[in-house]
Amino acid sequence: MTHTQTRRAFVTRSLALGCSLAASPLITPIALAGGPGENRLVVIILRGAMDGLDVLRPVGDRHLAALRPGLFGADAAGPTLALDDFFTLHPALDGLLPLWQAGELAFVPATSTPYRDRRSHFDGQDHLEAGTAGQMPPALSRDGWLNRLLTLLPGVDARTAFAVGRERMLILEGAAPMTQWEPGTDLNLSPQSRLLLGHLFQADPLFAEPGRTALDMTGATLADLPEDEMAGMMAQTSAGDADGLAAYVAQQMRGETRIASFSLSGWDTHQAQSRAILPALARLQAAILTLRTGLGPLWGQTTVLAMTEFGRTMRENGSRGTDHGTGGAMLLAGGAIRGKRMIGGWPGLAEADMYAGRDLMPLRDIRAYSAWAMRDLFGLRASDVAATVFPGLDMGETPDLLL
Repeated sequence: MTHTQTRRAFVTRSLALGCSLAASPLITPIALAGGPGENRLVVIILRGAMDGLDVLRPVGDRHLAALRPGLFGADAAGPTLALDDFFTLHPALDGLLPLWQAGELAFVPATSTPYRDRRSHFDGQDHLEAGTAGQMPPALSRDGWLNRLLTLLPGVDARTAFAVGRERMLILEGAAPMTQWEPGTDLNLSPQSRLLLGHLFQADPLFAEPGRTALDMTGATLADLPEDEMAGMMAQTSAGDADGLAAYVAQQMRGETRIASFSLSGWDTHQAQSRAILPALARLQAAILTLRTGLGPLWGQTTVLAMTEFGRTMRENGSRGTDHGTGGAMLLAGGAIRGKRMIGGWPGLAEADMYAGRDLMPLRDIRAYSAWAMRDLFGLRASDVAATVFPGLDMGETPDLLL
């Protein structure tokens, strides 16, 4: 077998694993669709359960310090970024502060899907993309809520709805016609990206040696680097990958594309969260800022919804990380949103306020915010969104997300 064949076989086999590459920012499917009008919607799936209490820190709640003495004490990094007199933004997201000041950034601090208690990434992400409550249907009959949205929009066909990647995102699966494009498997990776992939696989004996051979690595690994240099390089590499991904989406949306969805991974921070969360934060910030730059004047007609499958525990664990929880935060960005505000209230961090005695209590279904955004962006009737896109959803009162 030639070197090229070995490398191609390894990457192809790795893609089939799903779980192993779920944390990789280098390989992610992208879903794109056309639609009527000039408004644009970008849905970013934050895979791995983003800790909303770290991204959006409720420092005004007197219980926070006791729940997370390490994360928000000695391990806390950088100056706080006050958004109001109660919440601060994670210091690694300082690049988003100008968007907040411009009214182009908002947060929902306590929300989730209807998924509860089992706290499985796979089930949670399926519920998030399918937009369902209760038990998930069999795999062959699942569809996604963006696909159901397309059935309400005129002029959408297989030429204007398509997926990029070997595995299509559930969020765009369904009855509405779509096509798929698969890039070649012979990836041209930068040295930093090779090191990052090597790091992802070096803990697995089955893939460590084939990985070095397939990626033509010289034996250098992230373990050879000083800790601060390793963290900085990973954040820089991750941000660069997200930047390229978002730039491609923005390019498409300057044309006929009106709806896009892609994933940003790496939010599963069970250990050393203060350091482990930095690459994911860098990716999220890079993606949003690149979308804003790439869309130019069209940013004013754009709504970005960034959501995760569930939140994380309110108490830090013994490894200075957090475990799978329930309520989390949702981020909204774009020139079309009514920003510079917190949406939906705050449940409190006292033990009596917790969900199941351990998690942030979600105050409203995350699907309601998505439903109202689609209703306002595309001029749909709320009854049609509730009946077709999120069947059985009580949308409740409008949160007035858009200008």
